Amino acid sequence: MLFRRLASTSAWTLPPTIRQILSSGHDSANKVQLCGWIKSVRRQKNVTFAVISDGSCPTGLQAVLSNTLSSQLKLGLTNGASVRVSGSLVNSRGTGQAKELQVDSIDVLGECNPETYPIQKQTLSVDYLRDHAHLRARTDTNASILRLRDSLTKVMQRFYERHDFCYVHTPILTSSDCEGAGETFRVTASSAVPSHVPDLLDPSDSPSSEFFSKPAYLTVSSQLHLEALASSLSRVYTLSPCFRAERSQTSRHLAEFWMLEAEWTWTREVNDVCQLVEACLKDALVLGIGEEERRALAKGVPDYDQRLRCLEDAASSKPWVRLTYTEAILELEKYAAAAGPKASTFQFKPQWGCALQSEHERWLSEVLVKGPVFVTDYPSSLKPFYMRTNDDGKSVACFDLLVPYVGELVGGSLREERLDVLCSRMSALGMDTEGEEYKWYLDLRRFGSAPHGGFGLGFERLISWVSGVENVRECIAMPRWARRMLL
Repeated sequence: MLFRRLASTSAWTLPPTIRQILSSGHDSANKVQLCGWIKSVRRQKNVTFAVISDGSCPTGLQAVLSNTLSSQLKLGLTNGASVRVSGSLVNSRGTGQAKELQVDSIDVLGECNPETYPIQKQTLSVDYLRDHAHLRARTDTNASILRLRDSLTKVMQRFYERHDFCYVHTPILTSSDCEGAGETFRVTASSAVPSHVPDLLDPSDSPSSEFFSKPAYLTVSSQLHLEALASSLSRVYTLSPCFRAERSQTSRHLAEFWMLEAEWTWTREVNDVCQLVEACLKDALVLGIGEEERRALAKGVPDYDQRLRCLEDAASSKPWVRLTYTEAILELEKYAAAAGPKASTFQFKPQWGCALQSEHERWLSEVLVKGPVFVTDYPSSLKPFYMRTNDDGKSVACFDLLVPYVGELVGGSLREERLDVLCSRMSALGMDTEGEEYKWYLDLRRFGSAPHGGFGLGFERLISWVSGVENVRECIAMPRWARRMLL
């Protein structure tokens, strides 16, 4: 058994990336070979400088070619062309980089016409780059965003592994709307079963019949399925795509986005859930973005230094503020009253029993608290059926985490583990407690019910907060929103 395990550990590896070469302390006596795309070319009297990038790091690598060598490939050395270069890594004679590549040989693998290449060196608008989403990752800021997503994903994975959570895969196709907002995408088969495959046909099939014998939807949240898995594995989490038919044309909404969701048993206080969220995000703020990436983002994000100070303060050991929903409403009302009727305060009047609007959330985090704030114990009328009812009978044990520049980042709660209370709440909302759709969910309370809680974190909003890029459409590789889906 041990021999088989050792034999299966391969010593094979891919060639090193530019990032690996630059971070390895490579000996200049050894030749290196790398592949990448040309980001810029600068020709001087005796030499040609070309910046080569393979996307593995923000800076790329400056390659120095003799004009004899570059003249042989003069037409091929253009921005966007893919190349393979070999040479020696040496200390740079110029400023701006510690190392450069003295090129011995270079091959153009894929030519790029500089006249028609969409990613030119001048400043390109976000709308233009959205129209060229297949190429926009070649820009510094968008490439940094994708590397930031990767880095934060790894930090999160290490955090949940450290706390002994089990990473699980939850369904994308579901039969229920977890949030009850009705913003679901319905899924139907694009065509009937081919008639020349008789073994696959069911006598009850017809072109209009449901593929699953009942309506199916793209998931809006993995929470209900995570609850089922937590009832046996105790601690579970997932990072998966979610879909909402959200028609709002705002900087915070997408039709397809990613959520990190966690669920665990034996937690009895909503503050326990808040503490885990806070610890997780502080890890992300401290470990999720390196110094090179910060410098790259600072070039493309206005006021990034100010945002960075806010992030550094949030990452400190100081606990994040907790406010109840009632306290938050009182603070909002107090501010609106002090400003007077003629002052431009809020478009929507803050009022107990009404949802907090985006302007309220940002005021609470940016003006009142000047940092992240957990708002807890919302009225039950504003929240979904599954949240645990508080002793007052009017509110639920839940929270929204509000952060500067973004607003709501995380939503979570204790889940209602009491069967009678849950059935009563569902019945009051007109939900069928005897039907197939939710019978399994109620079974979790019938068979060994346990107190539990969890949360969902919008991953694109986290990227927006950490990167300073305000619109979540720039925080995902291929954005989709109402009336817009390229690729």
